[in-house]
Amino acid sequence: MPKAKTKRSKAYEAGLAMRKKVLGPDHVERSISTADEFTMPFQDAATEFAWGSVWTRPGLALRERSLVTVAMCIALNRPHELKVHVRGAIRNGVTRKELSELCLHAFLYCGGPASMDAFRTIRDALPEIEKLEKRAKAGRRR
Repeated sequence: MPKAKTKRSKAYEAGLAMRKKVLGPDHVERSISTADEFTMPFQDAATEFAWGSVWTRPGLALRERSLVTVAMCIALNRPHELKVHVRGAIRNGVTRKELSELCLHAFLYCGGPASMDAFRTIRDALPEIEKLEKRAKAGRRR
C-alpha cells in the first residue's frame, strides 16, 4: 500500500529547499529516500527545525553558518557530519585555504588530535566533493 502524502509545514518546505541548496540535492534526496521508519523522524525534524527554522534565519550569511558548523563538527569530533558540512561550506564559498586555517585554529581550542583528524577528514573528502560540485555545475549550465 503506497504511503499517503503528508502535508508539510512552511518551515519544512523552506528547510528542504535550504538543505538542498547547502548540501546538494543529491545528498538530501539520498538521505530522505534511504531513511526508514526508525530514522525518518530525525530526517523530518532536522529538515523542519534545523534547516527550516535556523539555517533560514537572516542573522548570519550561509558562508558564516557553514564555517561555524564545520568548527563545531571539528570540536565535537564528528567526521561524518564534518564531511557533509565541508561540502556545504564549499557550496557556500568557503575556500580550501580557509578550511585549512580553520583546522589549524581548531588546534588551539579543540586540541591536536581533533585538529589532525579534521585535517585528514577534510583533505580526504575534498577530491570527491570537488568532483560532485564540478558535475553539479555542469548540470546547471545545461
